[in-house]
Order: sequence, then structure tokens, then C-alpha cells
Amino acid sequence: MIPGIYTDYLGRIGITDPGSPSAEGLFALARAHLERIPFENTEIQLGRPPDIDPELSVRRLGEGRGGYCFHLNGAFAALLEHLGYDVTRHLGGMCADRDSEEVSGDHLTLTVRIDGQVFFVDVGLGDGPPEPLPLREGRYERGFRYGLRPLGSPDAADAGWTFLNEDSPFPAMNFRSAPAAMADFADEHLRLSTAEDSPFLQSFFMLRRTAGAVDRLHGRTLIHLDPQGGSDKRELASPEELFDAMATVFGRELDDLTHADRASLWARVQRAHEAWLASQQG
Repeated sequence: MIPGIYTDYLGRIGITDPGSPSAEGLFALARAHLERIPFENTEIQLGRPPDIDPELSVRRLGEGRGGYCFHLNGAFAALLEHLGYDVTRHLGGMCADRDSEEVSGDHLTLTVRIDGQVFFVDVGLGDGPPEPLPLREGRYERGFRYGLRPLGSPDAADAGWTFLNEDSPFPAMNFRSAPAAMADFADEHLRLSTAEDSPFLQSFFMLRRTAGAVDRLHGRTLIHLDPQGGSDKRELASPEELFDAMATVFGRELDDLTHADRASLWARVQRAHEAWLASQQG
């Protein structure tokens, strides 16, 4: 029997019977998670960053929240393991330079071995692929363009892989092949969720990946991107519009946000927006 917290999580992503481990089941679970659970930093913006303990993350997702990679991939890995999948966690790092070989440790990613195959699985990128990719070198069209290539020598202690996301502000994510544990991410989670120079503190954002598009909320700007290069952008003019978008576009439950929380979040969004406008005029 699946524990209640995993039942709630599966209910959130709309899967009532995940079945036995299979490649088809893995793909269905990943697609469902990405379509219904947003990459977001609401609670970090409000000064109460949630811990990355996987059981807590599973509970939070089942209650309607989102998170970033340590929460999302942490919970997804725990769910897959409870369903019988062979999951490995990996230390990764986001890169603005697609040619960088650095692995900073600011990202948790996953691989899953099933039926003699290994898949790259990541529900914590926000704008990553809508389904797992075979862990082998190549280019992959999944609406948007992606790629995988080896990182370093296959026999080296620091060997790994580079995931390429050509349409992202971070076009590369490097990760080590060696297994990692959740404890390996604790220091970086503390930095990302509390340091003043962390992008998670500086800006409010949400992302949701569907099979055919990416929805992105950055401050007051809501963007819908499609693989053909088209985009629909609009500015949210009021807190009511912001919270409506959070609930309807990104599927985040808002019952944990008090009136004071909403006022605080809108004030932060407004200050960041005004600072951005001032920088454009300079």
C-alpha cells in the first residue's frame, strides 16, 4: 500500500494508479508532475524557506505547493522509489556558459534505470524537457531543443554529463555521474534560500512546463512561450491579477498565504519591478 502522503502527491498530479515500474509509467509520472506542479520560490520570498527533507517536500507538493530543484526532484525521487523505481540522485550545477565544465552543486538532478535503459529525469528545471531523455549523447526535439553530452573522461573520478537547454537563460546543466545524497545539497540550499545575492531572494518567479509550452512568471511579467519562438507577454497590474495567475496558470494552492503574506509578496514584487524600470532608464 502506498503511504498517504504519496497518495496525496499522486492525486495532485492526477494519477490514481501508477502501476508497476515501466518506462511508460515513468514518462507519464514525469509529464504529469511538470504539468501540475510549478517551479516557484514563494516561501523563500516570504522569508520562510522550506527544508529539503524529501518527506516534507512530498507533503508540501501534496498540499498544493511547489518549490525549486531540491524540493521538486527530491520529492519526485522519493515517490519513484516508493513505486519501485531504481533512482539515482546526482550533484549538478546550472551554467550560463554552455561550454563550462563546472559543477557548482546548486542543482539536484536524477537518473532512473529501467528495462536495461538509463534515463535523464528532471522535474526541477522549470523549463526543462517535458519527459525523460535517454542518457546518451545526442540532440533531442521535445518541442524545444535539448541535448546531452559526456562531461570529462568516462574513466575520471569527476565524470558526468552536460544537459543542454538551448532556449533557456541557463543553457547548460552539468552533473556528476556519482550518486549523491540529500545531505550533499544542504549547504547550497541554505545559501540559495537565505543569501541576499541569491536569485531566489532577488526576484519572485514561477515556471510550469507542459507538453507544448513554458509558462513563466517573473515578478509582474507573465510570459507564455511556445516552441516555434512565439510568445505572449503581459504585465500584471494588481495583486489580484498576480494571485489569480499563481492559482490558475501555475496551479499553486494559495490557502497557506495570509493577507499579510500577500501584501508582503506584492510589495516585494513591486519594489523589484520599480528597480528594474529604473535600470532600463539608466
